[in-house]
Amino acid sequence: MDQHIDIDWTSCRGHGLCAELLPEHITLDEWGYPLVNGTPVPSRTVKRARRAAADCPVLALKVTGS
Repeated sequence: MDQHIDIDWTSCRGHGLCAELLPEHITLDEWGYPLVNGTPVPSRTVKRARRAAADCPVLALKVTGS
């Protein structure tokens, strides 16, 4: 099952921690909000992606299976 990174835009406040923790999957736009590349998260990175989701100050980041 592929894992993907989803962002709850109503919760996100643009702290940018997610991009620091997962720079290979998340970049920031000009206002500091995350941009995800849309590719599945490789199995070797899923643990770090879940940790980044747990560390989000407003819990706006989710790792979901599709």
